[in-house]
Amino acid sequence: MAAERLVVIGGDAAGMSAASQARRLKGPEELEIVAFERSGFTSYSACGIPYWVGGDVPEHDDLIARTPEEHQERGIDLRMRTEVTELDVAGRRVRSRDLASGAEEWTSYDKLVIATGARPVRPALPGIESPGVHGVHTIDDGRALLDSLEAAGRRRAVVVGGGYIGIEMAEALLGRGFEVTLLTRGAQPMHSLDPDMGDRLTGAMERSGIRVVTGAEVTEVLTGDSGRVRAVAAASTEYAADVVVLGLGVTPGTDLARAAGLPLGASGGLLTDTSMRVRGHADIWAGGDCVEVLDVVSGRHRFIALGTHANKHGQIIGSNVAGGYGTFPGVVGTAVTKVCETEVARTGLTERQADEEGLQYVTATVESTNTAGYYPGAALMTVKMLAERRTGRLLGVQIVGGAGAAKRIDVAAVALTARMTVEQMTALDLAYAPPFSPVWDPVLVAARKAVSKVRAAG
Repeated sequence: MAAERLVVIGGDAAGMSAASQARRLKGPEELEIVAFERSGFTSYSACGIPYWVGGDVPEHDDLIARTPEEHQERGIDLRMRTEVTELDVAGRRVRSRDLASGAEEWTSYDKLVIATGARPVRPALPGIESPGVHGVHTIDDGRALLDSLEAAGRRRAVVVGGGYIGIEMAEALLGRGFEVTLLTRGAQPMHSLDPDMGDRLTGAMERSGIRVVTGAEVTEVLTGDSGRVRAVAAASTEYAADVVVLGLGVTPGTDLARAAGLPLGASGGLLTDTSMRVRGHADIWAGGDCVEVLDVVSGRHRFIALGTHANKHGQIIGSNVAGGYGTFPGVVGTAVTKVCETEVARTGLTERQADEEGLQYVTATVESTNTAGYYPGAALMTVKMLAERRTGRLLGVQIVGGAGAAKRIDVAAVALTARMTVEQMTALDLAYAPPFSPVWDPVLVAARKAVSKVRAAG
């Protein structure tokens, strides 16, 4: 019997995790695996690019978990710098183009994995394609940015966008000795935080030396006589820049899927079942940043682009493709980052999201320290907790603080997944020693306060 053929579109986290897992379970005599990747890199940490740009990670090679050659040695026909341009679902085949030669060919499949990732938002503004304007989505983007930083005449940087990548790049550029201005059209950086927690982040960024301008809708990138960027215009104000970094977020990379008529959700991400199989298509799976995932707190499907999800999707898809069994139950929306000395984390719902879901809730905010207050180096931290009115079910947690603050969000993520109440949380047996926590961990203090708020609300 001839081997089945698995075709994988996309050679990063989800795609190559799926290919690798399928290969572990089935040898080449049973399953032929062909994978297409349009870039020159596979299985790398895009989340690490800001830290490479900032100098914390010495080389881009440090971000690569597995090279193309390593995948090929494991019996995967990995075709680099080759872009899939068309998906023929009825004919069970994909059209690809070699980006070097331009040669095109069709490849048939028995099973297909779509792992086309996300694409960065790049609005069609005047001047946005000028030299000195950079995204940071791929390793090639990071290399181009580093070259641009060396070529910059003066050391003024403007970051457009106040999401995770925006604030991480602001820190990276500050570490490179640039004067950094961050422009965000919202009322605060990180709209995934409530305004009161976002204000704390803004204050921390400004104390670190990053100028934060809110309500700044960028309208144009201005260039000098050489054609290189010289400023960014927002409303009637110009912000001088020798380099501009775009951190405006990403959208699902589903152009192929859309053209092929595959089902998409409200955000444009592919819709799958719990096995990561594309709905209505028995032999097509999808994972990573091109899909929507179930938010188990709200019960809705959302687009959340994170490498942690992508790697889990790939493992599950690879198992299912090879005849095993795995499911992806959903997420609670956990994320963490830092800017200079300030750590930021969130999980579950914000007040805005809870309002959108029609939930009634109470909030509790506490100020504490990351260690015992008397321990040397104790740093302030703030924990905000949302709990459902009457039931006391935990709905969300946000944390802003010094070293050691942010990873406490994992406790809240587990509590959300287990659908715990804030009263149940108060009994959690969390680790304590003065170098790590006060006697009452700040998360538990917030839970105690939330219990009182729930009781007071009846």
